[in-house]
Amino acid sequence: MKIRKEDALEYHSRGRKGKIEVITTKPCVTQRDLSLAYSPGVAEPCREIHKDVSKVYEYTAKGNLVAVISNGTAVLGLGDIGPEAGKPVMEGKGVLFKVFADIDVFDIELNSKSIDEIVRVCEVLEPTFGGINLEDIKGPECFHIEEELKRRLKIPVFHDDQHGTAIISGAALMNAVELVGKKMEDIKVVYNGAGASGIACAKFHISLGVKKENVIMCDTKGVLYKGRTEGMNVYKDEFLVETDARTLADAFVGADVFVGLSIGNCVTQDMVKTMAADPIIFAMANPDPEITYNDAREARPEIIMATGRSDYPNQVNNVLGFPFIFRGALDVAASAINEEMKKAAAYALAKLAKEEVLDSVKRAYGVKEMTFGKDYIIPKPFDPRVLTWVAPAVAKAAIETGVARKPIEDWDEYKLSLNIRMGRSEKIMTNINAKARRNPKRVVFPEGDQVNIIKAAQLSLDDGLASPILLGNVDRIKNVAAENGYDIEGITIINPKDYERMEDYINEFQHLRNRKGITRNEAEKTMFTRRNFFGAMMVHLGDADCMISGYTSHYPETISPALQIIGRDKQYAKVSGLYILNTKQQTYFLADTTVNIDPDATTIADIALQTAELARHFDVEPSVALLSYSNFGSTIGDSPSKMIEALKIIKSRDPNLIVDGEMQADTAVTPEILNETYPFSSLKNGANCLIFPDLNSGNIAYKLLSKIGGAHLIGPILMGLKKSVHVLQRGAEVNDILNMVAIAVVDAQNLEAKE
Repeated sequence: MKIRKEDALEYHSRGRKGKIEVITTKPCVTQRDLSLAYSPGVAEPCREIHKDVSKVYEYTAKGNLVAVISNGTAVLGLGDIGPEAGKPVMEGKGVLFKVFADIDVFDIELNSKSIDEIVRVCEVLEPTFGGINLEDIKGPECFHIEEELKRRLKIPVFHDDQHGTAIISGAALMNAVELVGKKMEDIKVVYNGAGASGIACAKFHISLGVKKENVIMCDTKGVLYKGRTEGMNVYKDEFLVETDARTLADAFVGADVFVGLSIGNCVTQDMVKTMAADPIIFAMANPDPEITYNDAREARPEIIMATGRSDYPNQVNNVLGFPFIFRGALDVAASAINEEMKKAAAYALAKLAKEEVLDSVKRAYGVKEMTFGKDYIIPKPFDPRVLTWVAPAVAKAAIETGVARKPIEDWDEYKLSLNIRMGRSEKIMTNINAKARRNPKRVVFPEGDQVNIIKAAQLSLDDGLASPILLGNVDRIKNVAAENGYDIEGITIINPKDYERMEDYINEFQHLRNRKGITRNEAEKTMFTRRNFFGAMMVHLGDADCMISGYTSHYPETISPALQIIGRDKQYAKVSGLYILNTKQQTYFLADTTVNIDPDATTIADIALQTAELARHFDVEPSVALLSYSNFGSTIGDSPSKMIEALKIIKSRDPNLIVDGEMQADTAVTPEILNETYPFSSLKNGANCLIFPDLNSGNIAYKLLSKIGGAHLIGPILMGLKKSVHVLQRGAEVNDILNMVAIAVVDAQNLEAKE
C-alpha cells in the first residue's frame, strides 16, 4: 500500500498529538475515589510494599509496565537522528506492545551516547518498570549496555533489534531447514551484517543447532577471517574463521542458507546460483532486501525465501516476538529474559506455523489457502493464537529456569485470561477489509469534491478496497485533489451534466416515480442537480455497485433517493440503521439507531433479522437481545409487549437464531445475570446484537456509549435495501470513510451473492 508523507504527518499530528496517552484504570469521580487513589488511602499500599517490596506487583502498574528506551542513534533505516526524532518510533513501539499484548509503555528518549550514563539511568528507573526494551541504540554500544543491565537489574532487559529478529528468523529457519530435508547441524550459513542484529542472529541460530564452524560472517569489508584486523571489535572476533573466502560472493559458494541483515541489493542472482541445493535466503534488510524476492526466485526457483517486507511471503516481523515475550515474562514477574525463554518463543512460533491456519487469518491476508510450506514458514502477526502460544511458552521457560517470581499453576486459566485481556473486537475491520480486497467493487461518492472524500477515495484505491467514482465538476475535483497532494490517478470522475447515459437515467427515474407525481421536467432537474439521486441511479442501473454519501448532507437526504430508486430488499418491509460498537472485550451491533422512530413488532423483527444477517457477514455469530425496561414480563407496558410479539415473529422466520427478550440492557450483556437469574434464557453467553424498542433509546444509547463510555463506533450502516447504499456521519474523518467503503463493498458482495 502507498504511504504518503502528508498522510503520515497528518496521522501523527491530528487531534491529540502523537499516538499514546495515559488513562486511569480505577474510578476517580467522587471525593471517596480521590481519597482512595491518593491521600489518605494510598498510604495503605505504600505500607504493604514497604514491608514486602514484592507487593509492588500487587498494588501498582509495575507488573504491566515496560520502558522503551532509546538514544536515537540507530533509528530504523534513518541512522543517528537523535532522541527527539526517534520519539515517534518509540511511541509506535508502545502502540505495538499495547495492541498485540496489552502491555503499557512509557517511551523514554535519552540525550546521551555514554554507555555508563544510559546504564545508570536505566538502573535508577528499575523500581518503576516491570521490564526494559532497549530500542534503536547503535552497536557495539548496545551490546555493552544490555550486558551491563542484565548484570545489574532484576527485571527483564531485552534489546529487540538484536534478539527480536534472531527469535523470529530462528523459528523460520528451523521450519525452512525441515522443509528442504536438511538438519540444523549440517547446514552452512552465511551472515551478511555484523552489527547488533547479525551477531545476535548468528548466536541464536547456533543455540538452535547450527554448528559454529559452519558459519561465515561478513561485514562491509568482507569475510571475518582469522588474521583480519581491519574494522574488528570484540564481538566480531568471536566469528573469525579459517577460510579462503574473502568476499560475500566467495562465501555464497556452496552455502545452504544466507541471512542478510545489511543493505539492499548487495546480493546478485549469480551469487544465489552458486548456493547448495534447495537454498534458503533470509534477505531482511528494510525496506530493500539484499536481493528482491523475484530475482531470487528467478535465479533458483526452488528457493525458500523470507524478507522483512509484508508484500512477500514469510515476513520476518519482530512484532511476532517482543510483545508476547514480554507478556509471558511480566505475567510471572520474571527477573530476566534468558536464552531458554527466547528459544521457547522460537519453538512456539515454529510449531504454530505447522497448525491449520484459521479462516479469519486467511481472510485478513486476502488468501483462500495458507498452509505450512515454502511460502508459509512462520505465523502471521494477526494470528490471534500467537499470544496464547508464545506467552505461555515464555512463562513456562521462566519458571523452569528459576527466574519467575510468580509461578502460574493453571495454564488453561492463564490462556483464557490472555484472551479476555486482549479481546479481539477491534480486529473486525481487519476481516472486513480483507473481504473487500478479495473482490473490490465500484463505489460512487456523490460528494466527490470534498477533501476527505477525495482522500478516502484515493486511499481506498491504493489499498485495493474499491474502484471509486467521484461525482461533481471535474476541474474542481482535480484542483481540490492537487491542492491537497492527491493525484487521484485511476479514479473515475463524472460530472452528471456531461454523463453519456443521462437520458437513460431521466427516463428510468420518471418510470419509477410517474405514479408519485414526478413529471419529465422534474425527473430531468433531479438527475442534473441532485447528486444523491444520480448516484443511486448509477447503482440501480449497474454503473456502480455501492453508494456512500452524507458527508455534507442530512441522513434523510441519502436514504430518500435510495428508497425511491433502489428500494427495499424484498424479504424486509422496512430498512433500518445500525452501529457497530467496539469495546476492548466485545463487538456489539446496535439497531435501530438511525431510521425507524417507533417501530412496531413486525418492524422490530425485520431489524433483528437484518442485524443478525449483517453480523454473520462479518464473521460474528449473532446472539440477539430485544431490549426494553422489563425483564421477561417483570413489568407490563407497550414497549415490553411489542418486544414479546417481535420475538414470536422472529422465531417463526428464523427458528435457529439465538434470540431472546424482552430484557433490560444490563441483563442482555451480563452472562452472570442471565445464567443465575434467568437460566431459561437462550442467551447463555450474553448478547452481541442489541435491538432497541425505538429510535430514542437506540440513538441516545450509542451516542452516550461513544462519548462517555469511550467505545469505538463504526457506522451508521444502512440495512434492508436491494443494493449497497451507506450513509456517512456529517464531517466524517478519512478513516471512518475508509471503514464505510470496506463495509459497503462487503455488503455489495453479499447482496450480489443473494441474487
